[in-house]
Amino acid sequence: MARKLSLNTQILIGCALGIAAGLYLNGQTATPLAQNTLYGAKLVGTLFLDLLRMVLVPLVFSSIVVGVANLRAHEKMHAVWTTTLGFFALSMALAIFLGFGAANLFRPGEGLHLAMFTEATQNYQARQMPLPDYIAQFMHGLFQNPIKALASGDLLAIVVIALILGIALVVGGERYKNLRTLLQELQELCLLIVGWIMYLAPLGLAALLLQLAATQQAALLGSLLEFIAVVTGTTLFHGIVVLPALLWLVTRISPLHFFRGAREALVTAFVTSSSAVTLPVTLRCTEQHLHVKKDIANFVVPLGATVNMDGTALYEAAAALFVARLAGIELDIAQQAVIFFVAMLGAIGAPGIPSVGMLSMVLVLQSVGLPTEAIAILLPIDRILDTTRTAVNVEGDMIGSLIVQKLTGADRNA
Repeated sequence: MARKLSLNTQILIGCALGIAAGLYLNGQTATPLAQNTLYGAKLVGTLFLDLLRMVLVPLVFSSIVVGVANLRAHEKMHAVWTTTLGFFALSMALAIFLGFGAANLFRPGEGLHLAMFTEATQNYQARQMPLPDYIAQFMHGLFQNPIKALASGDLLAIVVIALILGIALVVGGERYKNLRTLLQELQELCLLIVGWIMYLAPLGLAALLLQLAATQQAALLGSLLEFIAVVTGTTLFHGIVVLPALLWLVTRISPLHFFRGAREALVTAFVTSSSAVTLPVTLRCTEQHLHVKKDIANFVVPLGATVNMDGTALYEAAAALFVARLAGIELDIAQQAVIFFVAMLGAIGAPGIPSVGMLSMVLVLQSVGLPTEAIAILLPIDRILDTTRTAVNVEGDMIGSLIVQKLTGADRNA
């Protein structure tokens, strides 16, 4: 019996077929065959996106609550986990600023307005308002009735509510263990449903790419290559310059010494594109080669594999600006601040599976009204970019362990 193709292989084949069919129909969209094909592709593509949006709200809510609430297991390590979260927040903030800076400096996608985003652009323009009013509305929208926010799918409010609830569960301790268990089971159920939806991913992405290739010019390929170069170069800069600089400033450990000890984990992360799969190797390198105490490493590294996503945050920030330019939209400082907020908090508690990574990108795009159809452009190149950003994610976890050990004085304890 022939071996069943993996989902990644099916997605790759679907993307290739969608692009090929779209290129064949390009320039003859007025024919009955092309119109009927595009109509069917629009139905399938819309169905796939709607299914992702359907599960997005409960998954984001439960993942953030569970991710924050899991800190309760380490409540006796107050200095350790507060220092850890402080470092994670700082490193992700620096990564997002780098992503914004590179996207604003090199401006990939500028001047290429995709017709398939026209409707989304019109809706976006209708919602624009003066900057002071926008900031006031943004601040007002952060704190809402939880039921209303969940029912209306107001993602910013949902993230804030989930964050507050997670902190309350940490403070409440064992009194609320049943609620924690319930939310964890909700997260698991959502992931099960995402797994079902992903069976449609090859067909859904093929349909979206067919529409894209049939209606757009070849200049998109050049913009994609420019975007790949910008994101990869910026991610490498963060991993080779920024993170080692933070390590040296705090611990005086040389970058050469660190990379020598972390080499196995970084190579494994690059090849597998999975922080979760790399976790055993990361722990071994952190404890045995970098000499981090076991109790510090066993807390910081697994938590970082879930929460600390420097490469991912950088990519999402740059991707949001790239998509905005493809849609003919220029995001101002306030909208970029929203992306900063969502990209950072959206990583909390997000399980390390590819389909959830796609949902995270949908979350960022929706937060500022950008077209979620853009995942059809981003997903085919995601595997290329995922190798580098996963290695940087894992590097941040190991550097975080060394910095936390130094700042909490654990390196001086016997």
